[in-house]
Amino acid sequence: MVNEKNSLKDKLFKDSGTKTKGKKTKKTSLYVLLIFIAIQLSPVLFINSTYDYFIGQGMEPDMAQAATSGWLIFLAMGIGFATALIVVFRDKKFFDIWKGKKLNTGWAILWGFFGFLLLLIGQSLAALIELAIGIDPGSENTSNLVSIAKVVPAAIFAVVLFGPVMEELVFRRVVFGSMIQTTNFWIATAVSALVFAAVHLEFTHLLLYFTTGLILAFLYKKTKRLLTPIIAHILLNGYVMLIQLNMDKINRFIERMEQLEQIQFIFNVFFK
Repeated sequence: MVNEKNSLKDKLFKDSGTKTKGKKTKKTSLYVLLIFIAIQLSPVLFINSTYDYFIGQGMEPDMAQAATSGWLIFLAMGIGFATALIVVFRDKKFFDIWKGKKLNTGWAILWGFFGFLLLLIGQSLAALIELAIGIDPGSENTSNLVSIAKVVPAAIFAVVLFGPVMEELVFRRVVFGSMIQTTNFWIATAVSALVFAAVHLEFTHLLLYFTTGLILAFLYKKTKRLLTPIIAHILLNGYVMLIQLNMDKINRFIERMEQLEQIQFIFNVFFK
């Protein structure tokens, strides 16, 4: 039984670290996973004290709640992000899980921008399918993050930078990257997408998350560089945040354009 457990553990974290003479193999993937779990759970320890602080500053309860969430997300993600980078860059073999030559940095970056376009197309198609089968559009998780970002702009860094990098390290390198060495592309992608949805508590939009995970996994496998899905993910989150934060301005612009079209129509009817 002990041997079976050790075998399963070795498969899950295969090639997750380097071996050095006289020392145990570094379990970098495990460390990254633990850092990510700590990021998710640690804010709970400081919610009450942080909320009480903002209430003491004269904030209304709703504002204090948003400020609490925003600053705890920013600090937890920022500290976790920095810690994870230190851990992974101390292990020179952490990213070397693919056979064959990696794309050079320039092409990897270009594929990242192309991957962003693929994500927009893929998510649009997935959203249309969800709408067709009766699933309401929109993400509650995204809506909450946008509301928080309006109160604490620093949280935007967590959503656009820290979050995508950490999620790619965990879901693409640790989960997908480890599983694809013992299973196939589709199983590894499906499992990583399910875990991705579970972390975001968005099982209703499982198709959307699966599509996103599929494209990001494809980018990782295609270029053999984690840099590519990281860039695509950062651009996607940045785009969504930019649109959501400026939705009022966008709606006003659309209304003005509609008014101009109506004026143009009236002008054409009476003066032409």
